[in-house]
Amino acid sequence: MKAAILGFGTVGSGVWKVLHENKDRVEKAVGEPVMVTRVLDLRDFPGHPVEPSLVKSFEEIEDDPQIDIVIECMGGIHPSYEYVSSALEKGKAVVTSNKELVASCGAKLMEIAYQHQTDFLFEASVGGGIPILNTLRLGLVQEKIDSIEGILNGTTNYILTRMEKEGLPYEQILKDAQALGYAERNPEADVMGYDACRKIAILASMISGKTVRYEDIPTEGITEVSLQDIEEARKDGKRIRLVAKAALTEDGVTASVRPERIREDHPLAGVQGVFNAVLIHGNMVGDIMLEGQGAGKEATASAVVSDVIYALKQRRNGLYEPVCWTEQICPVNA
Repeated sequence: MKAAILGFGTVGSGVWKVLHENKDRVEKAVGEPVMVTRVLDLRDFPGHPVEPSLVKSFEEIEDDPQIDIVIECMGGIHPSYEYVSSALEKGKAVVTSNKELVASCGAKLMEIAYQHQTDFLFEASVGGGIPILNTLRLGLVQEKIDSIEGILNGTTNYILTRMEKEGLPYEQILKDAQALGYAERNPEADVMGYDACRKIAILASMISGKTVRYEDIPTEGITEVSLQDIEEARKDGKRIRLVAKAALTEDGVTASVRPERIREDHPLAGVQGVFNAVLIHGNMVGDIMLEGQGAGKEATASAVVSDVIYALKQRRNGLYEPVCWTEQICPVNA
């Protein structure tokens, strides 16, 4: 089966690496070999093994009837939305790690996929290598999920845990995080809580069955958290974490992203460094916690390839997933 990758940056090159280095495992799982035959990127990679597969125009992918699946790793909404929707309309399966695209356009793209009897999957858009969405979609499909809360941003968790352990100020640790590649040169999306907000919007949409707009979720970042705040929390037997949460209500959901003081014996309190964790409560199963690498090239790429395998197995069997949530707006209560 043939695949195309859109974007050969951190995630795209990671996906290419997983599909090549673990090709035997991928072939065994799918039931036949999976070959990357097209990679869309405006840059050149002279001498790299991907070079023969490089294309500069999406039309070369869109119009190739042999491509079974498109793997979107570009980020942003445009032109990602146009490329993904076009691929779905051609009957190709699509997998993405793009949380912004999923949070903004997920319901519409799932509906397009359903109408054209194919799949739009996005496990890697939340939690990197942690199988959060597939747990909700497959492992807990029988449950009524009452609430979800978690640490969904590794950059902010890294900063807060180092402030707690080493007594260093926010500004100094942020510079260290940027030097280590944990934070972007412009860290606003992470430290202001916007990244976690988009992720909890996706999770809230999953459990409500309707679109929860991230713009409606009250969001506060960690820029105002001081060493004094952390010390006062410690004295009370608590730790400060940036917590994203969502819970079903009778007429919608409650949701928020903000720094919270949580008890030291709370499951999320022990999550350290760049790790992410999600605590899920089902009405029958009770509490389930998933923890692991929330970002990074290999972890995110691994989650993407997991979706690739699932989508291609579905395709071989003539199956496709139902829509996870609709375009109907779910009210967010303060």
